Amino acid sequence: MKTANIEKTLHEKGITPTMQRRIIAQTLFSMGKHVGASELYSIVRQKNPGIGFATVYRTLQLLKENGLVEQRDFGDGKKRYERRDETHHDHLVCINCGKVEEFDVPVIERLQEEVAREKGFNMVDHRLELYGYCKKCREEKE
Repeated sequence: MKTANIEKTLHEKGITPTMQRRIIAQTLFSMGKHVGASELYSIVRQKNPGIGFATVYRTLQLLKENGLVEQRDFGDGKKRYERRDETHHDHLVCINCGKVEEFDVPVIERLQEEVAREKGFNMVDHRLELYGYCKKCREEKE
């Protein structure tokens, strides 16, 4: 997402687009992966050493509260953040190295909707996370 678009998006959500917030949002949105606050802070500090960890954390919370990012915990107690997209996706999580891979399989989505409908359940959101070992970790174990 371009800086101008980030400013516009922040304005639309009622968030003042300070220089620090623009840098943090731009960095997070351009990463295209799940990132923890500490990792994001390390990258942001390279761009602007004046940005503190508290600013990164508060900005992540502000972005989350306004629906621009999602916070995830894949069972290891670490909070990770990702840009909230219009397209839904699910996750494969390696319990050895922590790698998170996204996937989207339409038939799985349809089955989940079908199950909810059959049970008379009004589904408004869902998450599917599969835990196991990635190919690299599996090969290392063998």
